Amino acid sequence: MAYTINKTDGTVVATITDGTLDNTTSLTLFGKSYSGFGELLNENLVKLLENQASTSAPTAPLKGELWYDATTNQIKVYNGTNFTPLAGAQYQSSEPSNASAGDLWTDSDDDQLYVYTGSAWLLVGPVYTKGQTLSGWKIETLASSGGDKVVSSMYAGNTRVAILSKETFTPTVSQSGFSQIKAGLTLNSTLGAVFEGSTTSSTHVDVSSTSNTSASVIAGGNFLRADAADTTTGAITVDADGGVIIGDAQELSITVSSNDVTVAQTSQDKDLSFTVNDGGSTKTALKIDGSEARVGIFNSTPTVPLDVTGETKITGNVTIVGNLNISGEYNSSSSAISTYDDAFIKLNNGNSETDSGMIVETSDSDDARIFYDVSENFWTAGHGGSYSQVIRLADAVTDGNASKEKVLKTDSNGRVVATDFALAAVGSIATSDTTVTDVASTGAVVALINSEQPKWGSSAKTVSTANPTSGDGANGDFWFVREA
Repeated sequence: MAYTINKTDGTVVATITDGTLDNTTSLTLFGKSYSGFGELLNENLVKLLENQASTSAPTAPLKGELWYDATTNQIKVYNGTNFTPLAGAQYQSSEPSNASAGDLWTDSDDDQLYVYTGSAWLLVGPVYTKGQTLSGWKIETLASSGGDKVVSSMYAGNTRVAILSKETFTPTVSQSGFSQIKAGLTLNSTLGAVFEGSTTSSTHVDVSSTSNTSASVIAGGNFLRADAADTTTGAITVDADGGVIIGDAQELSITVSSNDVTVAQTSQDKDLSFTVNDGGSTKTALKIDGSEARVGIFNSTPTVPLDVTGETKITGNVTIVGNLNISGEYNSSSSAISTYDDAFIKLNNGNSETDSGMIVETSDSDDARIFYDVSENFWTAGHGGSYSQVIRLADAVTDGNASKEKVLKTDSNGRVVATDFALAAVGSIATSDTTVTDVASTGAVVALINSEQPKWGSSAKTVSTANPTSGDGANGDFWFVREA
């Protein structure tokens, strides 16, 4: 009858027929009535007793089977895949193989302890190798007048670089490089130790030095201060549209929006001024009155929306929508003559009817004027307060007899008609002198043409309705043409 051999969990290891052997496991199993089973049974007991001590692992182990590794002198258990040390730490120079989670290993080369996490060996300590000597944090107790203080000392190559403390104290036993220990981190003064790299904040910055150690290591004295007036030799760039804001109430701002720049005085009804130094005197070049919405140019108290003090030069065209009021004089610097593109200049526009025109400045107090006299409805001109009508051609007459005291003009035939003409004495006539061309007085002319008192010898006189011809009369004769 065959033997059925079961494991603890009930699964079958082997079925052994009568008189046969089975080597499925590390032990030799035998069937019923096997001859010589006593030797094999005793050998199995010995293997169990010595945990199959050998330099090589059993060939057919079962899960949970023990094996004494004669090479490492360790008891190992089979986990279904490998034999792993049963307990204790392994002391060797290389990582143990077939480790299980929780196994310990001491690196014999570095004197460092590791624990196996199930996937890798994790250093337990110390953090430094025996060749590196003491490096890293060490908890120490230092004596002081206020009692013992527990601190954390940072070492590098067995040299204390820094001490971390929760309070400030002075050690009663001398500590090289640490005459006083501050709350926080204190560096070894004998090493010239410094913080290198980036930091998010700092309580203090030493501004006593202005010598930079490199282009990237800047002395504290080269930083601009926020609590006091300061100076920079470099340009300040604000690379943000939020720009610059000035004032304890943020009254002035310079901002950018869509590449448009805005300079703003943000306080209600307050002014914005731009000043210059003119020969040592401060002058307001531009004043913007916030409460009155006025702008003054070299005028600190503008009274109109744009109030300019001093000469103003504009290059280009000027368009004025509204009235142009000039309290002073109009001058043209480029020419003695002012020119206008418009056909007319209108005076007194929109006002009550009054005399209007032009005045020419003269050397005396009475200027020369030409103006329209609204009471007479004609143009008047004159000087020194004496003015008379400006005569048009249409105002002149051709007949002085019919329109007395009027200005005469010739008629269509070139004639002038008047009642009479009076001449002052403008010369004398000698009968023997035919070269004198002066016109004699009226009396002389009368005497000249009187036949009873002839002048200029025997000059003839002719009265006719026709003009003389080249063959009429002789030199010195008179020819009078009368109307028909």
